[in-house]
Amino acid sequence: MELRRRDILKGGLLLTTLGLAGRGWAGGPELTVLSDGFLTLPPAFLYGPLSEEEVAAAIAESGFPVDPLTPPCNVTLLREAGRTVLFDAGAGPEFLPSTGDLPGALEAAGIAPDEVTDIVLTHAHPDHLWGVLDDFGDPAFPEAVIHISATEHAYWSDPGTVETIGEARQSFAVGAARRLSDVADQLRVFEDDAEVLPGITALPTPGHTPGHTSFAVGGGETVIVGDAIANAHIAMVRPGVETANDQDPARAAATRPEFLARLAQPTTRAIGFHWPAGGIGRVTQDGDGYRFLPE
Repeated sequence: MELRRRDILKGGLLLTTLGLAGRGWAGGPELTVLSDGFLTLPPAFLYGPLSEEEVAAAIAESGFPVDPLTPPCNVTLLREAGRTVLFDAGAGPEFLPSTGDLPGALEAAGIAPDEVTDIVLTHAHPDHLWGVLDDFGDPAFPEAVIHISATEHAYWSDPGTVETIGEARQSFAVGAARRLSDVADQLRVFEDDAEVLPGITALPTPGHTPGHTSFAVGGGETVIVGDAIANAHIAMVRPGVETANDQDPARAAATRPEFLARLAQPTTRAIGFHWPAGGIGRVTQDGDGYRFLPE
């Protein structure tokens, strides 16, 4: 696998590119990480039961002395002959002022919205889904097939979700239901462990949301993590700790250790949606936890 990094100064948008050379990837496919901006999170939403001291210790152990309350949003783009795929669609114009940079990043990469053939969703939280609609409320990627897991689609399409999700996330439920309805003609639902597209296999990683899905790409040599490992400090250094940013904290904490063990295989690279330094790198075991080594 060839790794190339380049900074796009136009708009300050970071692009990190991997050339894939695995089986079934003829035609020079590559993965590029594009910035959609960054989140601004309230402390209680991330820390949950952890004290500030415990959070500070986890950040120090991770080796990334960065503010976990302003994580980057890394959208992965796959390009090969005849196919242009986005993993997640970014936040769009209606979520946070600090997000919604994906259209500019795509322009910097020389890609028009109608050239995107597929959008593969890890889950339906605002920073991953809401970008399927543009500033006018129209489909932002009109030619794309939008792939979502059956479990995730059923949950966010259920009118009862807004009553059970909790007050802090009710706007998430309303926004997801509206957008999934507005792009219903573009949706394609997949089951657990499905080959979503040639060379792209679903990896169920529930807990952050009920149907959260990560993806193995290029014969499994690269894994699109999404928010299954939501950050490079608490989620890696303390993988078994329950945190409030997951909708089902207990299930997410049970999912993480096994998934991190998979990511820590020496032949595997991973791309985390909210990981620092461009989001691409290796995961390595460090005692009872793990560390992210960016490339």
